[in-house]
Amino acid sequence: MALTRGLLDALGIDEKQADEIIKAHVETVTGLKGEIEKLTKQVEEGKSLQKKLDTLTAEKESGENPFKTKYEELKKAFDEYKAEGAAKELKRTKTEKVKELLKSIGINEKRIDTVLKVTDLDSITITDGEIEGAQELGETMKSEWADFLVSEQTHGADVATPPSNTGGRTTTKAEILAIKDASERQAAIAANLDLFGH
Repeated sequence: MALTRGLLDALGIDEKQADEIIKAHVETVTGLKGEIEKLTKQVEEGKSLQKKLDTLTAEKESGENPFKTKYEELKKAFDEYKAEGAAKELKRTKTEKVKELLKSIGINEKRIDTVLKVTDLDSITITDGEIEGAQELGETMKSEWADFLVSEQTHGADVATPPSNTGGRTTTKAEILAIKDASERQAAIAANLDLFGH
């Protein structure tokens, strides 16, 4: 689903907030394009290094290589390039697996990036494409980030202290949209869906 002003308006997000969301979205997309260009350039550099390395390796094995020092320097540069690529790929894999874990334990999707920023990915080990000790890590994160958990349950009124009968609705759509705290506003929208055409 595309991020459009129409969608943000349908979600009850005011124009100023919509501008901020769209601005952040554009910055993210621009950053990703820049990262893709950078990685594409690195891949091309890697191919060039590999070709040179293959040529020098063939010369070395034939006993006709007068450029041993150059070969060693080039091999070292290529090995460093491969190690850097492997490290980036491992970090990407860890990030994706932690995102999946956070979703599975019920962390609000809007908060996942926040949690990732403070998660020590170096302490996480990936074996056969999965996080080692994923269940224990999930329980720990569930406890540490309990405030970010999404509640899927709907609770009825407490019969011991029933809600007071005010004789009618006291909250309007405008009052709900005017709530500055996003969490409180979302809770108020959820409690008054009929005001928003749901």
